[in-house]
Amino acid sequence: MAETITTISPITNKGIIERKGLSDSELSDLASKSAEAFKTYKKTSLDERKKYVKKALEIITSKQDELAKEITEQMGRPIAYTAVEVKTAVARGEYLIKIAEDALSDTPGEPQEGFNRFIRKVPLGPVLVLFPWNYPYLTLVNSIVPALLSGNSVIIKPSPQTPTIAEQVVSAFNEAGLPKDVMQFFHCGDFQKIERLVKNPHIQLVCFTGSVAGGLAVQKAASERVDSRVGLELGGKDPAYIRSDVDLAWAAEEIVDGAVFNSGQSCCSIERVYVDEKVHDDFVKEVQKVLANYKLGDPFDKSTHVGPVVSKRSAETIRAHVKDAVSKGAQDVTPKNSSFESPPTDGNYVAPVLLTNVSHKMDVMTEETFGPVIPVMKVKDDAEAIKWMNDCQFGLTASIWTKETNKGYELADEVEAGTVFVNRCDYPAPDLAWVGWKDSGKGQTLSKFGFDQFSRLKSYHIKNYPK
Repeated sequence: MAETITTISPITNKGIIERKGLSDSELSDLASKSAEAFKTYKKTSLDERKKYVKKALEIITSKQDELAKEITEQMGRPIAYTAVEVKTAVARGEYLIKIAEDALSDTPGEPQEGFNRFIRKVPLGPVLVLFPWNYPYLTLVNSIVPALLSGNSVIIKPSPQTPTIAEQVVSAFNEAGLPKDVMQFFHCGDFQKIERLVKNPHIQLVCFTGSVAGGLAVQKAASERVDSRVGLELGGKDPAYIRSDVDLAWAAEEIVDGAVFNSGQSCCSIERVYVDEKVHDDFVKEVQKVLANYKLGDPFDKSTHVGPVVSKRSAETIRAHVKDAVSKGAQDVTPKNSSFESPPTDGNYVAPVLLTNVSHKMDVMTEETFGPVIPVMKVKDDAEAIKWMNDCQFGLTASIWTKETNKGYELADEVEAGTVFVNRCDYPAPDLAWVGWKDSGKGQTLSKFGFDQFSRLKSYHIKNYPK
């Protein structure tokens, strides 16, 4: 029986959208149609594929304001920022188009008279993309653009929190002329159904962005088949280290933005801050000044900085982390702010929290909080900062803040993370690989290496006819 999936507004905690899921037979048909479409699509030229993607991106751009409004309605990010996600996703897609020819080009073998030998990247087949609610367009573009440019067919499943994103994207590609069934979508809230699709022999790759538990479940489902691949982008507990030489007011602005933007609901948001003890107190004062001017409230108010978190469960987790920290000796030093003290009565509003006197005995320093909490911990020197930065199961990004950029580069070598920033944070650059270490995932997106998981290598060894 097909399920009914209801999207609950984080703004009001009321149902706003209903969608029907697919039956098991319909899901199986989805995979079969994708496999059939792939047979033809894989033979199209790269130039043709580029045209489809470019046109779809233009259509998405033309609907930017409509799409931005949907993001705010469904996941609660303030309207002042949602159009930027759409714009950035399009720019990211355009960059991937630009580098596709180089990324997918043949690799020649050693020259040898009488032979033509080379390695070619060939498409896999149907790719299943399971993408999240927190940055739906950005995470989706990371997978579908290189998948399509590589010659694969694609099936996408949105989070039940943001169902219209899949519908909008598939509509744009259909309008762009993408051949029938090369891109399809479905709605689902039942992991057992997703598991059966992951195990379907037509599915050649699963791209999952979400929690560690969800990623492990997808990996386990795929493990029963030798030929099934999995790319995982999972959680983060991303650290920042403030050295004593930086301009503290500037660093505080950057850190607050990196920790609180999108209500802290980003895999690469700053979740722990280590500060040289010589400037710790002054840095905390600067963070307080910044937070005092932030506004928590209605995400449709263009002056709002922080909207609701996505669900009651998320709000409970965030508050539990703060409570655990305070019970173990942390100090709540959040500045006075009227909007923090009187948020809208409906919805899942969690005010930003600034904590000091924290330690790695607290959940807020070791478990993913995924909320607008800034825990600040003193360190005596670079060595201690690196020690605590690496004391974590996650390894997505980290940041080092210093006037001595050469020293920042040197320290970056010691940090266990897929991306290390110096004097910036929370910015997946399209020309650099986005890759997780440890429990933050495996596989990669973005850059020319982001194409690798969407193809397999095939060697051609051709000898001229000897007679």
